[in-house]
Amino acid sequence: MVYKFRVILDAEDDVFRDIAIQENDSLEDFHNAIVNAFGFDGLEVASFYTCDEQWNQEDEISLFDTGDVLGEQKIMSDYPINQLLSTDQTKIIYVYDFINMWTFLIELAAVENEEIGITYPNLLFSHGELPEAAPEKEFEADMNDDIYDEFEDDLDEEDLDMFSGDDSFENFGFEENWN
Repeated sequence: MVYKFRVILDAEDDVFRDIAIQENDSLEDFHNAIVNAFGFDGLEVASFYTCDEQWNQEDEISLFDTGDVLGEQKIMSDYPINQLLSTDQTKIIYVYDFINMWTFLIELAAVENEEIGITYPNLLFSHGELPEAAPEKEFEADMNDDIYDEFEDDLDEEDLDMFSGDDSFENFGFEENWN
């Protein structure tokens, strides 16, 4: 079977690519198809993130093993696409280049039979041009949580000054001009 995805740049302008890829191809194959479809050089680190129906980010699947114990963390090449995505779970998030944070929302649009004579992955449709720079992201915490109210009243100016009070660098045994 072939999975057809719409890969949408998370930006105000409509920039997306439709990509067809075989269901048994790995997430690393999908990563390479996305890199090629958007014209990236492929030299940056990337990750996929599972998510819920509202695009809330969940588990990370990275390109390389970044865990403390080599081989303990599963990476993109360990996951066939059909292991994570199906007609029941259609959404995933992709982030390319953690400095610039190119973020893409990916949704499974169709599952179809493979076409004879077509090489997969296949770029089916391209709309919009990638901007010069990644769109700015606004990261916000949910300030409605009671946990923020609990600590807000307990802080004063001295708590925020790392050079004052008993927690200054002098108490850690460092000399001011140590180099």
